[in-house]
Amino acid sequence: MADEAQYKAVGRRKEASARVTLKPGSGNITVNKRSIEDFFPRETLRMIIQQPFEVCDLVGKYDVIALVRGGGTSAQAGALRHGIARAILILDESLRKKLKTPGFLTRDPRMKERKKYGQEGARRRFQFSKR
Repeated sequence: MADEAQYKAVGRRKEASARVTLKPGSGNITVNKRSIEDFFPRETLRMIIQQPFEVCDLVGKYDVIALVRGGGTSAQAGALRHGIARAILILDESLRKKLKTPGFLTRDPRMKERKKYGQEGARRRFQFSKR
């Protein structure tokens, strides 16, 4: 039964959320039933997702099945990294320090600032006309 262990966690960033399931395997990452190369075409985003495994020396030991919703591609990659880090923590609590030092367990609190009335955006004003 230990071979069929599953570790589930949720990661979030901006408006994106990722439900992550970690299973012992060969290192395959599936996002929304698509391969990671298909879902995240940019190499930098794939590197961000792999970071928790590299820090904990777990590259190629676990398969990731993730369901990602909301936000843009960068926020989704950040949410996925957060979820993977949390799932690794459930797997082995002794890895907390390795994951916490680079900040993988911290939920990034930065959000989009709301648009204010009488303005074009959050900070941008309408063009000023003297006459």
